[in-house]
Amino acid sequence: MTYAVLQLIIHLLCFACSFYALSCVRFELFCDVKKPMKVQALLLLSSMGLGYLAAQLLLTLTIFNGL
Repeated sequence: MTYAVLQLIIHLLCFACSFYALSCVRFELFCDVKKPMKVQALLLLSSMGLGYLAAQLLLTLTIFNGL
């Protein structure tokens, strides 16, 4: 139970950090400005992917290796 809660907290923190970091990228330059919902969806999905990868890296380096 504690392990699952710890995993959830780490995933949420990594998602929040990646969302904050990717918010400075101007996706409007790469996408059509007439459709802002698609730009927001791109930001959300990119931050979810980056957050997942960062969380898996942290969990692998710390918990699974017993450090």
